[in-house]
Amino acid sequence: MPEFVTLETSDDHPGVGTILLARPPMNALSRQVQAELAAAAEEATLRDDIKAVVVYGGPKVLAAGADIKEMNDLSYAEMSKVAGRLQRDLGAISEIPKPTVAAITGYALGGGLEVALGADRRIAGDNAKLGVPEVLLGLIPGGGGTQRLARLIGPAKAKDLIFTGRFVGAEEALAIGLVDEVVAPDEVYNAALAWAGRFTNAASVAIAAAKKAVDQGLGVDLHTGLKIEEQLFAALFATEDRAIGMKSFVENGPGKAEFTGR
Repeated sequence: MPEFVTLETSDDHPGVGTILLARPPMNALSRQVQAELAAAAEEATLRDDIKAVVVYGGPKVLAAGADIKEMNDLSYAEMSKVAGRLQRDLGAISEIPKPTVAAITGYALGGGLEVALGADRRIAGDNAKLGVPEVLLGLIPGGGGTQRLARLIGPAKAKDLIFTGRFVGAEEALAIGLVDEVVAPDEVYNAALAWAGRFTNAASVAIAAAKKAVDQGLGVDLHTGLKIEEQLFAALFATEDRAIGMKSFVENGPGKAEFTGR
């Protein structure tokens, strides 16, 4: 059984899974937490009853970074063996082929922010502090931060945050596109659940295809991206949801289809 990271569901929000980080006091991302995070992301991917995912660290903090004490004595040779796994585990949220949203209260720093960067959307409390302060340790972000941050907010803004290691508040994070919505701290989780709940009856195969098209397209040139879109678009004509959606549209108009997820 996982000790620090769980995947939870609730009858109040059917179809939404919450990946909950709970390692007090600051949800430091030890190797065990990283592995449990990856396992929870894989479980969320495989479970048909989960259509969307919230990543949450509780009411006080998402995660304040990696476990520095654990990393302090590692040599180059030792880190070179585990750096790839660290990057994969902290980026595991990005591999879930379903809508994902990070609910950020308090601090999301270093690896904590890198976890949030793997989500499709980020909702922050107005008390949130975000940053990648690894340079203050003589390091750079190693869990995907240099790549996902630059793609999200642009290279100049990403370099400013990475070079200085400074923290940004919720309003600045919203202004530069680091988060997508700011609410009161005690409304963060509910806002994330509400967003995720929009997709519980959606055409999940089509959403997975859309997510794949966007994410893969960002890493290639436009021509190749259009080919990715072309193949994914055509493949959806082999799905039950496409047949259901089009039949419902013809007979009843838009927005009334009851999809099966197949």
